[in-house]
Amino acid sequence: MKTAVVHDWLTSYAGSERVLEQLLALYPDADLFTLVDFLPSSERHGIKKSSGTSFLQHLPYARTRYRNYLPLMPLAIERFDLSAYDLIVSSSHAVAKGVRTRPGQLHICYCHTPMRYAWDLREQYLRETGLDRGLKGIAARAVLEWIRRWDLKTASRVDHFIANSQYISDRIRRAYGRDATVIYPPVNVDEFTLIEKRDDYFLAASRMVPYKKMDLIVKAFAALPGERLKVVGEGPDLEKTRSLAGANIEILGYQRGEVLRDLMQRTQAFVFAAEEDFGIIPVEAQACGTPVIAYGRGGATETVIPLERAEEGGATGVFFYEQTIDSLIGAVRKFKENRDRFVPRTVRKNAERFNPLRFRKELDAFIREKLLEHPQEQLIEKSSPRSFRSP
Repeated sequence: MKTAVVHDWLTSYAGSERVLEQLLALYPDADLFTLVDFLPSSERHGIKKSSGTSFLQHLPYARTRYRNYLPLMPLAIERFDLSAYDLIVSSSHAVAKGVRTRPGQLHICYCHTPMRYAWDLREQYLRETGLDRGLKGIAARAVLEWIRRWDLKTASRVDHFIANSQYISDRIRRAYGRDATVIYPPVNVDEFTLIEKRDDYFLAASRMVPYKKMDLIVKAFAALPGERLKVVGEGPDLEKTRSLAGANIEILGYQRGEVLRDLMQRTQAFVFAAEEDFGIIPVEAQACGTPVIAYGRGGATETVIPLERAEEGGATGVFFYEQTIDSLIGAVRKFKENRDRFVPRTVRKNAERFNPLRFRKELDAFIREKLLEHPQEQLIEKSSPRSFRSP
């Protein structure tokens, strides 16, 4: 059986690329298609070079400004000729799910989120591309409305949706009117080891962009001068965040993976204020045995066990339910009052349920089931991927 894997773009190794890596481990003979592929060899891990890229690969500044070509992405993804393939698996947070299919093909979409630029990050995209004002802004909003209609229409090209969390499953239902099966993404928990001894600082780490709410974390700890906070990350809001820091807050900027891992292992708690689709980094923190203080919406509600939902000794974190300084301060104080209730080995055990082997097994079982249900069910005999070995 010929299999094609379609991914939006390859420019860095982040959450969706971890899913892609495991997809390719499951189907190592699949051909990979992406709009652009500029992923350096040092970050490829188990991701092969793309079998095909789109015309966007060759446009000016595509390496760094590929998002500026969003209006051309629907056309680019539709130009891939996948007619020779029996199974298509798309890894989509933008346009990958919109590939054209023919009758008889099975198209399964692992949906990281319905396209945020079309649905709920429209204004952020316009600001980042300088298209939020004047006549250009009017034209850009019209284009985004067209993309939103295209995104909705092309949902019918997908036979089955997989969501990376119940939170995203609900968004798929609201956006496309489709049901989605939840298969949580893989987290390399074995890269993070448990350390029992803890220092007295709190840790926050994220890209410095508005929706991550790093400024909120810094403001809250500036109002808690008796608590130390270390902040890791880079991005457009770095200097703004630095300007808000008090004497008890250390802004470290970008740090290598091994440095961040060491900070995670020694902190008393990891602070996370974003409303994420899933959120890998809180799971990585828990893999270190580190409790998480998280905003109680989005994917964190599925990966962190708060005090109020935990059985005796089973809590892995504390939630705050408003993205405000006072709400976060209250959560920090609640954590301090209940610190003895967080058992590092229990916290790590919660993270272990998101390991890559579990992801590959669940995805394999789902695809096998759908192949059996598909009209060309004889293809199931050709669909068996390799054994579940770590890539």
